[in-house]
Amino acid sequence: MTGTNKKKETKPMKRFFNSRETLVTESLDGLLRSSMGQHLCRLDGYPEIKVVLRKERNPEHVAIISGGGSGHEPAHAGFVGEGMLDAAVCGSVFASPGVDAVLAAILAVSRKAGCLLVIKSYTGDRLNFTLAAEQARDMGIPVETVIVGDDIALPGSRYPRGLAGTVLVQKIAGHAASQGEPLEVVARKAREAAEKIASIGLSLTDCNAYDTAHETRLEKGQAELGLGIHGEPGAQQIDVAKADSLMEQAAAALQKALPGGEKKYALLLNMLGSVPPVEMTLLLEAFAKTPLAKQVELIIGPAPVMTALDMNGFSLTVIELTDDIAEALKAFVEPPAWPGVAIFGKPALRRMPALPKTFETAPSSNPQLEALMRIGAEALIANADSLNALDAKIGDGDAGSTFAEAAKEILNALDRLPLADPHALFSTIGRVLARHTGGSSGALLSVLFSTAGRSTSSWAVALQEGLGAMQTLGGAKPGDRTMIDAIDPALKALAEGGSLRDAATAARKGADATRKMGKAQAGRASYVPESQMNDVPDPGAEAIARLLEAMSASS
Repeated sequence: MTGTNKKKETKPMKRFFNSRETLVTESLDGLLRSSMGQHLCRLDGYPEIKVVLRKERNPEHVAIISGGGSGHEPAHAGFVGEGMLDAAVCGSVFASPGVDAVLAAILAVSRKAGCLLVIKSYTGDRLNFTLAAEQARDMGIPVETVIVGDDIALPGSRYPRGLAGTVLVQKIAGHAASQGEPLEVVARKAREAAEKIASIGLSLTDCNAYDTAHETRLEKGQAELGLGIHGEPGAQQIDVAKADSLMEQAAAALQKALPGGEKKYALLLNMLGSVPPVEMTLLLEAFAKTPLAKQVELIIGPAPVMTALDMNGFSLTVIELTDDIAEALKAFVEPPAWPGVAIFGKPALRRMPALPKTFETAPSSNPQLEALMRIGAEALIANADSLNALDAKIGDGDAGSTFAEAAKEILNALDRLPLADPHALFSTIGRVLARHTGGSSGALLSVLFSTAGRSTSSWAVALQEGLGAMQTLGGAKPGDRTMIDAIDPALKALAEGGSLRDAATAARKGADATRKMGKAQAGRASYVPESQMNDVPDPGAEAIARLLEAMSASS
């Protein structure tokens, strides 16, 4: 475990809002104006009554109502629509709505068929929704309730917390109601489903509930396992690790809480607020490697379903499958926030088309050149982090990684290269870079070497011809603050009969000159204001200079 007695990091709050007091009402009205909310309306009861409703519903059907504190979007207003909720009762951020708000929702959508309240298991929600249900019954309205407590992080808890599993109960209850089932059947199916659900959350951060003085309780190397959706501490603090390891810990804890046997489940992979899409799907792949994955037949998400503001984490929810539950989960619903259900299986594959051979020429030996290439490649790999840091000041922060990727591929291919034939070597390097190296730098260098390989000139002049093709394709020229400012003088030095050391000296002079060239005229840095580029060398030019310096130092 990581120690907990160090000073915690203060998390600056940069958020889009006007005031905490108006946050929820402005957000809800924005939802109603949006393409995702055209089927919705609200009660005219702001600010105390914040209830979102379906514009149209079948009055003969049981009404499904849920809600709770805001900050968990799209839950719950985002799930109002045909097949799910008829109304969502919204409280302030992380605060349950009051009794009158819940009662207003019941009165607005309930008819003779009655209504079911789907309640997350938190004290405020249980009290306010239950009291409203009692008042509605006294008014002659049939009301049933189901409390969802799907959190398994605190074994033995009298009232387990309601997490993302609440949305699955809404889905199942909504489907039953849409089929015209009577209230007692809708309530029974919802309660049976709630008993079959288990969830656990894991996050790399806590969340900031619009508190300007917020200080995170977590250190840089800490994560939390078994946490709720209101920023409360998790059941345990764990070390930050690779995604596979973190997912394994969460899945293992969840599986431990499930009944034994070979039961089959649907999995909801819920994102808690600020996980980017590329990591959402990576986390699903991490789950696929866990033992629990063998019992999962259906997948919902990954998607933000019940969030916790800006929390950078996820939760796993499983529900034991029956034929009725599977049918209810798969059924069409109107709310676009519902991510849908799919078969959880292996990625679909299609046979690769035949690509041109990378190594068309037989390998040949040149020990001195091989040694130089190895030294240069290792230098680029060693400089990856510092070049990325340099690139982050004026670009997208990946220049070092791009050059290191190319270097690793060249190292891997050394024993297959025609080292004794310069032109064949250039052509082969061009194909290696085209096949394995991404980014604009990889493509442009591939053009340089491929063109040089087709040339009939001497190897030094051929490289200059390759540079010309590179300039034509990329649009940059010397003085534009790109890697060409190092490549061009270096190749000129070689073409004039200079040594590798002369080329390195020329490249260094060219790279240093980019510090004072003002605004870049090509490449991604051309989008960066000139004021941010003062005294910062072009990362590509710097990479070329470091490469040649490392090679010349050993020659």
